[in-house]
Amino acid sequence: MKLYNISINNLKRRKGKMIFLVLGLLIGIAVIVTMLSITESMTLDIEERLDRFGANIVMVPKSENLALTYGGVNVGGISYEVKEFDEADLARIREIKDNRNLGAVAPKIMGAVEVSGRKVLLMGVDLEMELPLKTWWHLQGRSPENDSEVILGSEAARALGLDVGDSLNMNGRDFMVSAHLEPTGGPEDSIIIGDLHRVQNILGKEGRISMVEIAAFCRDCPIDEMVLQIAGQFPDAKVTALKQAVMSKMQSIELVKTFSYGIAALVIFIGSLLVFVSMMGSVNERTREIGIFRAIGFRRGHVMQIILLEAIVVGFIGGVGGFVSGTGLARIILPLVIPDSSSSGINMSMGAVAVALAVALSLLASIWPAHKGSRLDPSEALRAL
Repeated sequence: MKLYNISINNLKRRKGKMIFLVLGLLIGIAVIVTMLSITESMTLDIEERLDRFGANIVMVPKSENLALTYGGVNVGGISYEVKEFDEADLARIREIKDNRNLGAVAPKIMGAVEVSGRKVLLMGVDLEMELPLKTWWHLQGRSPENDSEVILGSEAARALGLDVGDSLNMNGRDFMVSAHLEPTGGPEDSIIIGDLHRVQNILGKEGRISMVEIAAFCRDCPIDEMVLQIAGQFPDAKVTALKQAVMSKMQSIELVKTFSYGIAALVIFIGSLLVFVSMMGSVNERTREIGIFRAIGFRRGHVMQIILLEAIVVGFIGGVGGFVSGTGLARIILPLVIPDSSSSGINMSMGAVAVALAVALSLLASIWPAHKGSRLDPSEALRAL
C-alpha cells in the first residue's frame, strides 16, 4: 500500500476532524482573501480616479509676494510686473519624453477687475478642458454656452449680489451669469470664471497665460521625472507635483492595508494553533497504529510522510475553498464599500498564494506532531494493544 493511500484512508476514517480542520483553514483563508481583495480594489479605484480626473502637476511663473492669488499665482495689488507665459509656448509641454502619460493641459489667465465697485479676481479658462478636470465643481445653473457668459464662485456671487441670469459689467463689457459654483472651500469660491480668450482680451493680455494645470496619468508613471522634463522646457517656471491630495488618499488605503495584514497575521496564528492541536491529538490517538507501522518495518521518515501528507491534503482543500469563498464574499461586499466599482475578476495569483499559504500553514503546524509520532518506540506503542 502506498503512503498516500494510508493518509487518504485515515482522513476518510476521521471525517469529522478533517471537516473541522478544513473549515478552520477555509474560514481563515477566506477572511484574508476577502480583505486583501477589497483593499486591492479600493487602491485601484482611487488610482483610476486620480488618473482620470484632477490636476497633479502645476506650472506657475517664478514670482513671490503677490496679493491676489489662485493656485500660487498672484495677479494684483503689487507694484511690479507679473511674469506670464506665452500661450504659443505651451505646445512644448507635449514634447517631453514622457508625453504619453500626459492627460489634460489646462491653461489659465488671471487678473483683477472691478465689478459693482468691488475688486474681484477674474480667471479665464478653456471650459471644455477645465470642467472635466475639476470634478468637485458642481454648478447651480448651466455651463456657459458662449464667451459672453461666466460662472461665479459662491462667495463672489454673494458679495456681488448676482444670481443666475443676472448681468454684470467688466471693463466696459457686459456678461451674463450662467451658473454659480457650489461652495468648494477653495479659491474658486471668490472668483469669476470665463472663457480663456475673452478674458485675455478684457485684461489686455492676449496670448498670455498665468498658470497651467496638468493632469498626468500617473499610476506607475515617473511623475517626478515628468516634473523635471517640463521644468527643462520652461526654465522660468516653477513646476510642482501636487502630492498632498494623492498622499492623503493613499494614506487611507495604507491604513486599511495595515489593518488587513494585522487581521491576516492573527488569522494565520489561530489557524496554525488549530492545526497543531488537531494534529497533536491525532498522533496521540494513533499511538497503536503508528506502533504497528513501525513494527512491520516502516521507518521514521515514512511515519512523518503519512502525517505530513494528511496536512498537505487538508491545507490544499482549505486553501482552494478559502480562496473561492473569499473571492465570492469580496464581490458581495465590494459594491457596498465602493458603490461604482466593478469586480476585476478572479485573481489567480492571489489564489495560488492563498493555496500555498494554507498548505504551508498546515505543514508547519504538523511538523512537530509528525516528528513526535515518528519517534514513538514500537515496543511502547504495542503494549497498548
